[in-house]
Amino acid sequence: MTDPIADMLTRIRNAIAAKHSRVDIPASKLKLEIARILKEEGYINNFVIKGEGLKRTVRIFLRYDARGTSSITHLQRVSTPGRRVYVGSSEIPKVLGGYGINIVSTSKGLMSGKAARRENIGGELLAQIY
Repeated sequence: MTDPIADMLTRIRNAIAAKHSRVDIPASKLKLEIARILKEEGYINNFVIKGEGLKRTVRIFLRYDARGTSSITHLQRVSTPGRRVYVGSSEIPKVLGGYGINIVSTSKGLMSGKAARRENIGGELLAQIY
């Protein structure tokens, strides 16, 4: 697999389309940080780590409202292995007029676009979510 972040986003997208309550994804530090940001921003209910060693997985519990619609309507990978997208702190785009989030990989770790703008740090624009 050449792009594990795109694989994670696709698994979440497919689970939402099938109305699953949870999805299991092979674990890595980067995927755990993405799940942490999604939980902090309110797009997922929770996540837990299952298994040990090389067999670790991240179980993400998806969030739906009373009508059954997901809180995530759009997941898009921005920076790919073939085309990296880097932005400065002033160039971080607002997603859906501020209603969505960007995930930015900075020198201080992964953070949302709002946090990166607040700390005046740029980096690689990984994904857009709304």
